[in-house]
Amino acid sequence: MSSDITTPEPCQIDFYVLKQPSAKASMAACDLALTMWERNQRVFVASKSEKACRQLDELMWQYPEGRFLPHALADQADAGKAMVVIGALSALNTADVVINLCPEAIPQPERFSRILEIVPPADEERMTSRVKYRAYQELGLVPRTQEIN
Repeated sequence: MSSDITTPEPCQIDFYVLKQPSAKASMAACDLALTMWERNQRVFVASKSEKACRQLDELMWQYPEGRFLPHALADQADAGKAMVVIGALSALNTADVVINLCPEAIPQPERFSRILEIVPPADEERMTSRVKYRAYQELGLVPRTQEIN
């Protein structure tokens, strides 16, 4: 007897390690969000505080230069219509891709197609990323790592 039920693909976890000491996680998040948006993916950028969300919102209006990335803050009335949403982990709901700027791993990663973790150059933040990497492994996921400028 064959089954028509297919098992969903596991969430793909990618850790992007920033090589340059001057590299900023927020700018990498903008670049990744733009790439995912161009691929018609719904993106949620999880940020650690309301202040950080507002700063990222401002940055997305200016960077990358010469490009426009339509986005909204999660607490805005029209956020559900936006392909790119910025908010706290507590506001995380529907998305294809989550870009995580928070110090903790994304809960229930199986809800998403991809999670993009950005590893800043500072040693303390790298240690936090290692903890997140292990947390995903403990869930049976196989994170991938690549360096970016």
